[in-house]
Amino acid sequence: MFITFKKYISEKTVLSDRDWAIIKPLCIIKKLRKQQYLLQEGEIWKYHAFVCEGCLRRYSIDEKGIEHIIQFVIENWWAGDRESLANETPSRYNIDAIENSAVLLIRKDNFDIICKKIPEFNELMNTILQRSLNASQLRIEAAISFTAEEKYLHFIKSFPNIANRVPRRMLASYLSITPETLSKIKNQITKK
Repeated sequence: MFITFKKYISEKTVLSDRDWAIIKPLCIIKKLRKQQYLLQEGEIWKYHAFVCEGCLRRYSIDEKGIEHIIQFVIENWWAGDRESLANETPSRYNIDAIENSAVLLIRKDNFDIICKKIPEFNELMNTILQRSLNASQLRIEAAISFTAEEKYLHFIKSFPNIANRVPRRMLASYLSITPETLSKIKNQITKK
């Protein structure tokens, strides 16, 4: 699993063997079975998590017991709760595995050490964080201004490698529509 992480980083920046010697011992590999939690609401998130294989979801549950999926996370993406990590406060989210998955974890304090000792790594993480913020803004715009069909079409265009991996009810939750509405949209698109 570490090789997957190293390949991902190496495709984006050049790190020396010495840099990797700093990083590798600070990495923890965690395997998750389908439906196993990586984080549960109320816990304080203490890691930067890189998904080596599998698919996860980050979601909250409202007072009526309804799940609201915030994000799907697949291979070569970062997962976690940035608010809980930064503020050391209990998370409002759950993160669990949709498929059997493997995640590389780096504790926050160790991640900070890596960023201080390896400027190239720090620069890469800042770039990734900026892209994540941009994606979040686009998600908010889609949620408040797109029709249900536009949300679905935008999702399958933006994330074609996720659409067939997640159950229909989860995709509907992510799009903030009912599973029945999603079925109607898919049927209408098929007929076009």
